[in-house]
Amino acid sequence: MRKDYHTHTYRCKHAEDPEADVVAYAAVAVQKGLQVLGVTDHTPLPALPDERWGRIRMNLSELDSYDQAVEEARAAYPELTILKGMECEYIPEFTSFYREELFEKRNFDYLIAGNHYVPYDGGWVSVHYHLKSKEVLMAYADHMVAAIASGLFAFIAHPDLFGNSYEFWDEHAIECSKRILEAAAAYKVPLEINAYGFRKPPIKTKAGTRPPYPLPPFWELAAAYKGITVVANSDAHQPKDVGETAAVERLIDQYGLQRADLAYLEKSARCVNHATRRSCG
Repeated sequence: MRKDYHTHTYRCKHAEDPEADVVAYAAVAVQKGLQVLGVTDHTPLPALPDERWGRIRMNLSELDSYDQAVEEARAAYPELTILKGMECEYIPEFTSFYREELFEKRNFDYLIAGNHYVPYDGGWVSVHYHLKSKEVLMAYADHMVAAIASGLFAFIAHPDLFGNSYEFWDEHAIECSKRILEAAAAYKVPLEINAYGFRKPPIKTKAGTRPPYPLPPFWELAAAYKGITVVANSDAHQPKDVGETAAVERLIDQYGLQRADLAYLEKSARCVNHATRRSCG
């Protein structure tokens, strides 16, 4: 059964198709033979003191249209299971918003943690550009562990995103990875191998040119941990990329990683515990 749990519509403000809504993604999913499509735009947030989040996520005022777009796509393609989700920054002060507004009020099926910013030295730094030192890399690891431990998220999106700005696979990268992997194994939270990194321009490092992520040595290390499960997703930002996960599926097979069972997400949201996102039975 083909599934894709990580896709974005135009509301994220950085989609590669600036007009495509859920129904366009659903149409491609059906054409490609997918049975499950998860829609996970970057979540809006309540009022913030600056613009660090607003440039790359939907506006709070768009939540109603997002709900409506999911329902319209479900009506148009009843043969496809369409799950309503959000990709969230883990910000402890907004966990009540995630629980009360998204899960309880709007009946979201799931949330995923996609950390693009890290709290460091009294502010927030970008994972894409500013993970250049051991200290910031360890701050990233700590932030990821906290997200995993929160119990809010069905899985952790692109946990190896640090490879976008941390150039080396060295003892610090290994330590960072081990912290994330140990937490994921302990809390039994799946990790995503994200295909979007293979579609992005390669980055130049002293060791040569490589995709920004996924990081093969991260996933090779993951294979050594009992209890680690993974999910392959497209992270599509345009309809044509829905279901394009073959490259990351090969990584899963290469390292003998265990695929996560996320079938519980396909049940009614009322059969899922909103506090932990685990099946009620």
